[in-house]
Amino acid sequence: MNTDQGVMLNDGKSRFSINGQTIYHFVGTSTFSEYTVVHVGCVAKINPAAPLDKVCVLSCGISTGLVATLNVAKPKKGSTVAIFGLGDVGLAAAEGARNAGASRIIGVDLNAKRFDEAKKFGVTDFVIPKDHDKPVQKVIAEMTGGGVDRSFECTGSINAMISAFKCVHDGWGIAVLVGVPNKDDAFKTHPMNILNERTLKGTFFGNFKPRSNLPSVVERYTNKELELEKFITHEVPFSEINKAFEYMLKGDGL
Repeated sequence: MNTDQGVMLNDGKSRFSINGQTIYHFVGTSTFSEYTVVHVGCVAKINPAAPLDKVCVLSCGISTGLVATLNVAKPKKGSTVAIFGLGDVGLAAAEGARNAGASRIIGVDLNAKRFDEAKKFGVTDFVIPKDHDKPVQKVIAEMTGGGVDRSFECTGSINAMISAFKCVHDGWGIAVLVGVPNKDDAFKTHPMNILNERTLKGTFFGNFKPRSNLPSVVERYTNKELELEKFITHEVPFSEINKAFEYMLKGDGL
């Protein structure tokens, strides 16, 4: 389904307005409201025992990073992994790598304050690119004896995407692009990086199919196989939702 139209799919009209002005639907859900109207294809039935104030965080970031790891990259036990961006999506990717049995998870971020929190998700090493006088992919290659087995780009930065691709090992390394870039960005790399048998994969929403997959991820939480509480840094009332955006922009949240 195309959920970016901003209207209901059956008649092309919005169900929202304020003072006579049309308000458009957001990616098929419009959940920053007390009540909403959605297409049946955007509704998933989950375990009614699951607390909504916890499982709501599965709606985007956590599912994207976790499933991108488990379903797209599929790291083997003992693998080395690099993750660019330690926000919500990146930490979920780390959680997936930890669950898969990765032996080493290298976190790359510009914000050093995120590193202590990232340890809770299995991150073992940290790299701040500006602290080095060489490209971050070379730093990672030196740390791992040639490159990591899997890498994830979770920021949307085109430079981070290129570094994530270049930091995987020749012959078998797989880089997965998860972040959404600027519409005018272009990914450029020398063909030898591909001829050397590195693999580049892209994924939207971690290849996650909400109606089919969300109930099983909720069950992982209710069965205590997945900790959601550690992803939550702040809780604000709905009337102060803009504070949550302020926290995010300041780097105070995940």
